[in-house]
Amino acid sequence: MRPLDGVTVVTIEQAVAVPFATRQLADLGARVVKVERPGVGDFARGYDRATKGLSANFAWLNRSKESLTLDLKRPEATDVLIRLLGKADVFAQNLAPGAAERLGLGAEALRAAHPRLIVCGVSGYGSTGPYRDRKAYDLLVQAESGLLSITGTESERVKVPISVADIAAGMYAYSGVLTALFMRERTGAGTAIEVSMLEALGEWMGYPMYYTSDGARSFPRSGARHAAIAPYGPFAGADGEVVFLGVQSEREWKVFCDVVLQKPALAGDARFDANAKRVANLDALYEEITAVFGGLPSDAIVALLEEAGIAYARLNSVQQFAAHPQLQARDRWAEVGSPVGPLPAMLPPVTMAGVSPRMDAIPDVGQHTDAILDELGYASDTIGRWRDAGIV
Repeated sequence: MRPLDGVTVVTIEQAVAVPFATRQLADLGARVVKVERPGVGDFARGYDRATKGLSANFAWLNRSKESLTLDLKRPEATDVLIRLLGKADVFAQNLAPGAAERLGLGAEALRAAHPRLIVCGVSGYGSTGPYRDRKAYDLLVQAESGLLSITGTESERVKVPISVADIAAGMYAYSGVLTALFMRERTGAGTAIEVSMLEALGEWMGYPMYYTSDGARSFPRSGARHAAIAPYGPFAGADGEVVFLGVQSEREWKVFCDVVLQKPALAGDARFDANAKRVANLDALYEEITAVFGGLPSDAIVALLEEAGIAYARLNSVQQFAAHPQLQARDRWAEVGSPVGPLPAMLPPVTMAGVSPRMDAIPDVGQHTDAILDELGYASDTIGRWRDAGIV
């Protein structure tokens, strides 16, 4: 038995934030019914054709779900949703601002009709305030949250390539739904959950906010180096391979100088004998390190770091990560079905003793429409007429 077996989630979702949350609920056993537009479905299906002709984004976020197509502007679709929500435990959506309310799917209306229902809405900026009606995409929220002001280098700001604002919001929606399910076990009542992308990513910006809170300093754009700890970042060996390392304490700094650089006197150099000084004299520090590392192949650098007990990592490509020996050794890969055939899928990162995650297929558009409508009591001839009319 999985933790969420028997829980039904109905979701009108698109792109990343809510699909990320509901896929994790599905991993735990929840039945997730994904309502999509007839014909085209979630617009993320069309982002690319990188995964054997399937959108890479969609493949990542939509395994183990059922796809039900409905034209939400049609009254027949409203009737289907009413029946479906009567059987549901959770309703989640990340529609455009105000769209859920216009469809009669706002939290207040749904909670009045279904007191045990958990209603989760994810938006860019929240349901109140001057930004309430603004559309929000990941890059825009990265900009508004201040994240773009601290990424990249001194000469160029750089977007975080993954959809970090969406993922942050999805994680809080996921944990919020789990918390609400736990509350309902105690109280018998559902609740409404609101998650804003700006506030979710803002929580992740806590360190730079505190770092700059006195107004005396800015948070530097330091590229792949750490902005406030040194040495912490990438160094190239003589063979051009890049090794990342991190020195976190003065004890480690002394060992690093002695064993790795083989320059024990450097540890007591007045420019480098405390982390704040090393950060202030970063160029001189990196000159000292690269003078040694530039004459050593990366394997030799790694051997010295191992000997010294200094944390390090090799710079992997995405493909090298997918073939990572640690993932292979821990058997972290599975296979899921899809409209384009079997695809590899990483197991969820939380390993729970005695629980196997659900790893079912990625659905085609409307794949489960007929079965769901039949389950809700609609006759086959009605379903056929609706299909001909573009309602489903």
